[in-house]
Amino acid sequence: MSDLQAMIDSEMERRLSGPDWGSSTRASFLTLCGMIADTVASSGTIFICGNGGSAAQAQHFAAELVGRFKRERIAIPAVALTVDSSVLTSLANDYGFEQVFERQAQALMRSGDLLLGLSTSGTSPNVVKALRWAREHGHATAALTGAGGGDILDIADVCVTDPSTETDLIQEHHLTLIHILAEVAERSVESTS
Repeated sequence: MSDLQAMIDSEMERRLSGPDWGSSTRASFLTLCGMIADTVASSGTIFICGNGGSAAQAQHFAAELVGRFKRERIAIPAVALTVDSSVLTSLANDYGFEQVFERQAQALMRSGDLLLGLSTSGTSPNVVKALRWAREHGHATAALTGAGGGDILDIADVCVTDPSTETDLIQEHHLTLIHILAEVAERSVESTS
């Protein structure tokens, strides 16, 4: 993974030179990159959830994986749990909004899948519940959060905490990390083809 690690380090330095990421955040992100690569290599599905701007980023990441990011390649299985309005509204109505991602994870996740939660606060109840369920049922779990990690820090297998406490900066940084993850996924497909 040295070539991949060099690319990751280079991209993080180029794109994220503003915030002070620190070695523990970089280490967490490298771990997440490995989880993405492992999920892709094993033909698992990457599920993504978040609220508001994070919901949009979940959809953006899934689109980069199912379509393409930088190069033509096979489609990578990915699902944003934020897009099916009928499922979201029926679950919110029948079970409460805190259940909308957990219930979908229960229905859709299989062995070898990964759930990535996006939450600038790290405390979004529906993201927390989905990550907790997935982890309790043996699925790989990861998260991108803001400073401190919130409740998610102790729930996800790996939590990449942005050093910022400002939502807009956190979202901008998350988008950069998502783009790096998309490149990791694409390179992982190439290495298994």
